[in-house]
Amino acid sequence: MAATVTSLDDYRVKNEVRENAVAEIEDGYTRIANELYEALIGADLTRNQAKVAHAVCRKTYGFQKKMDRISDSQLAEITKLPRQKVNKAKNELISMNILIKSGNKIGLNKIISEWKIQECHQNSDNLRNVTKTVTKIVTKSVTALSPKQGHTKETITKENKYNNTPLTPHEVKGGELAKPEKRKPQTLNYNDYLVAYNEEVGDRLPHAVEANAKRKTRLKKIVGLLANSNLEGWRAYVRAFVGMAKPFYFGENNTGWTADIDYLLRETTVTGVREGKFADRGC
Repeated sequence: MAATVTSLDDYRVKNEVRENAVAEIEDGYTRIANELYEALIGADLTRNQAKVAHAVCRKTYGFQKKMDRISDSQLAEITKLPRQKVNKAKNELISMNILIKSGNKIGLNKIISEWKIQECHQNSDNLRNVTKTVTKIVTKSVTALSPKQGHTKETITKENKYNNTPLTPHEVKGGELAKPEKRKPQTLNYNDYLVAYNEEVGDRLPHAVEANAKRKTRLKKIVGLLANSNLEGWRAYVRAFVGMAKPFYFGENNTGWTADIDYLLRETTVTGVREGKFADRGC
């Protein structure tokens, strides 16, 4: 005779419930120098960076190792973070010298003096405002605002009406009308612009080493589109892109492609930075 099913619970796997679970040192422990661990606790890191750093400690010192081969999926499992965010946080920690890499192995850098941590680092509660803040800064400092009103037939007529006033004697030289001085074309020191680009991207993007004819033409055009058409305006534009761009543009993709100076010398990239299209909107 078949058994009678009275409830769906009869089909469900009974999960083992551990009441009042207590962590015991006999089940394993992580041995790490107090000074090193206290430095990690006090480091001004984002939520994701801190979780990944502690996970690396667990996967290395927890097995009496200083470095080991640790996949992003392993870190994602222990941190409960998506693998993409784990990879981003890990690379940030490596660039800050908090984590060190040797071949396929990573570990915590025991030389605390080598850590490079920016002051007033963004915490996880503020990350959702990063895109809005960067976009607002870029709109003001990188791109020029379009004029409120273009030249129409009506406005040109009005301008001509009020600009047909006869010149005064002070505006006449030698009996001839004084011609306005011609504006001198802007001369760019292209090498300075390459140096500025390399400084802003650091080790996150390939460095530019040559100002060829094609780059000179594009650089002159792009700088002319910026609100501040000078070296500082160029720096602000590059800095904004690096600050908002998603990991994809730094090589974290299936092909290994990365953005470079030629990519930033596109008008579409300027527009994308202006509109915040490159921003990583995750936390």
